[in-house]
Amino acid sequence: MAPAAQALAWMLAGTVLGAVVTALARAYALRRRLVDLPGERRSHQAATPRGGGVSIVLVLLAAGGILAVVAPGERPACLLAGAGLLLVAGIGWLDDHRPLPAWPRLCVHALSAALLAAAAWSRGGDALDVSVAFASALVLVNVWNFMDGIDGIAAMQALVVAVAWAMLAGAGPVWWLGLALAAGALGFLPFNFPRARIFLGDVGSGALGYGLAMLFTVGSQGGGPVARVLWVLPLLPFLVDASLTLALRILAGEAWWRPHVRHAYQVWARTLGSHVPVTLAYAAAAVLASMLMFLVRSGTSVIIIAACSTFLAVGALAWNRLRGASPVDGSTDELGRRNR
Repeated sequence: MAPAAQALAWMLAGTVLGAVVTALARAYALRRRLVDLPGERRSHQAATPRGGGVSIVLVLLAAGGILAVVAPGERPACLLAGAGLLLVAGIGWLDDHRPLPAWPRLCVHALSAALLAAAAWSRGGDALDVSVAFASALVLVNVWNFMDGIDGIAAMQALVVAVAWAMLAGAGPVWWLGLALAAGALGFLPFNFPRARIFLGDVGSGALGYGLAMLFTVGSQGGGPVARVLWVLPLLPFLVDASLTLALRILAGEAWWRPHVRHAYQVWARTLGSHVPVTLAYAAAAVLASMLMFLVRSGTSVIIIAACSTFLAVGALAWNRLRGASPVDGSTDELGRRNR
């Protein structure tokens, strides 16, 4: 089978699996009454089942299992990273059934990050590779959890990033795992956008973050600091909003780990009265960042760092402007009353 046909079959299989499992997860959530209710710290009005992201977990695990069979050299890394993914998804699944305190979840995330670091070590990584793997897992799992607040945004953003990284890699584990993550997101998205019939849940947002950390770890391993800056570019729309909002809440002395509606994307969605244009705008920003990644990938270190710095500066200005578009005190959710 030609490489293009293989990739298409791989994507189709992952998308179908993702869609079927999402439908089953929705039926299960309705039966078990696993439902997110509207509230002052949520950006939706209608009661909506959660936990649909378990489909993405299964797609990634299936892809990792196949990769371990066809590429024996990657088997130790696949097993270690797969165990980390199961831990992240497992604690998220438990949290979707019965909300857990923040610190036990963070401890499990740290253990999962350590397993990804061990996976990097098993692939011949040095101390920097191992450190980057640990940090990327811990950061991206929580960033995707923080940013999963309106319909479609987390899955669509992960889809864009995964496809961009797969294309950048061109072959090998990042190509196949990137396409698998994108396929899982594609199978889930019709149930979550433009109007959510099920949410990712912590099981899904954590899995997306960990899956992206896996891709980042393998794709940037051994490339040096500047190569990692290049790979970070598609992540910047989410990283800017999440990090600046988190910093602002910490400086204000707030309980930063609690749900809220103070991210720039939430303020913007509340101002517009709809999730759809905001989700699409963030996806477009990720596409632009990905295009910039391809544009500068053959450039010097100075060019790559300048491109990333420019995107960061523009992103910070946009974040400040969007957050100023509407007063936000965290006590009300006008979007919940105006949207849907």
